[in-house]
Amino acid sequence: MEFVVKHFKELSTEELYEILKTRFEIFVTEQECIYQDLDDKDKDAVHVFCLNEEGRVAACLRVFWKDEKSGVAQIGRVVTLEHGKGVGGELLRKGVEIAEKVFCAKKIYLEAQVYAIGYYAKAGFKVVSEEFMEDGIPHVKMELEE
Repeated sequence: MEFVVKHFKELSTEELYEILKTRFEIFVTEQECIYQDLDDKDKDAVHVFCLNEEGRVAACLRVFWKDEKSGVAQIGRVVTLEHGKGVGGELLRKGVEIAEKVFCAKKIYLEAQVYAIGYYAKAGFKVVSEEFMEDGIPHVKMELEE
């Protein structure tokens, strides 16, 4: 799959709509989590996504500054509709690449749902916190090992 990489300001209305639709489908409908998805971080983020054969956003994430002064970039809103095809792994690799090459991040950080720790660990992330609740779902903080 080919990934599209765009800053928020570069997204078309259609692309933004499809990204938000996919995020809502997974986080709100599938995971039954009512939360405020639109948190203003999208506006300063680089969005990475790919489309499936039907033109739907099959996978997406965003990369933004958690702490620009310290050089900490954050990956978030990681979503895949297509499971078991390697799309998720490719997506995460692309997100890390963007954090390293576009943001020149000194550290890459994310907050993972506990069930997904293994997914992030395969990409080199390690747990750096105790479990905490975010929108009713257990999470941990993770950082990419150097």
